[in-house]
Amino acid sequence: MQKPFNIITAPVPPLRAESRHQPETDAGGHIQGVEASSGGLIRATLGAAAAGGAILLFFWLPAEYGIDPTRVGRLLGLTEMGQIKQQLYAEADAEDAALAAAPTALAVAPPPASDPNIAIRLDAIESQVTAIAAVVGADRIMAEPAAQAPVEAPAVSNEAAPAVAPVAQVEPTGPVWRDEVSYTLASAEGIEVKLVMAEGGVAEFEWMASGGGLNFETHGDGGGNQTSYDTGRGVPEQSGTLTAAFTGNHGWFWRNRTSEPVTFTLRTRGDYSEMKLP
Repeated sequence: MQKPFNIITAPVPPLRAESRHQPETDAGGHIQGVEASSGGLIRATLGAAAAGGAILLFFWLPAEYGIDPTRVGRLLGLTEMGQIKQQLYAEADAEDAALAAAPTALAVAPPPASDPNIAIRLDAIESQVTAIAAVVGADRIMAEPAAQAPVEAPAVSNEAAPAVAPVAQVEPTGPVWRDEVSYTLASAEGIEVKLVMAEGGVAEFEWMASGGGLNFETHGDGGGNQTSYDTGRGVPEQSGTLTAAFTGNHGWFWRNRTSEPVTFTLRTRGDYSEMKLP
């Protein structure tokens, strides 16, 4: 009589583990590697170097330093980002240098800078007073002989009385500027104004800030060229000439690093075809 099958009491066969893939081995049992030729390694190395150089030239240099010889970074907006980074790095370096020189500056503190607008008004008032004094003095010279001379009968004379030349009024004159703009910068706000100039062109300028000093950088760009002419930190005013090192846009970037709004006025004239405003 056949016994019924019982899974609990049935014998269990031994399990065998077999690998699906057997690596190739040599006679000593060592696993063999993949063979690579010298030509293949050279091609792989050159390909990696070419890819790295392309990334450096097309993306990294424009994004980090604003250097864009291929103009691809300008199309992607990376060149402007790199230029802004360089401006921020320059401002940070200037602030660090100023903080490092702070103990020396405290030892010999410079006199507080006066408001440039007050100095301009005082010069204009002084010029007007000088002009008025000249006119009043001439009238007094003409009136005193008539008041002090005794009253006499007029003498008959054949000679004609000399004509008294009128005294011309002297009005104060100042430089005639071609363009003048004013802006108010809030705390941490920046602005840029540039002049379109040909190489060798000279532009005269002056700018004055009221309410605090400004951080500034005078620079130029155009035709793949970039240059920096001057930088400053906490400057209340500046005047001088700007000579274009190459044909392009040349001007200023200001930033207000104070805690209060600062208003400044820029005046320019000279060899430029256009003023680019923000």
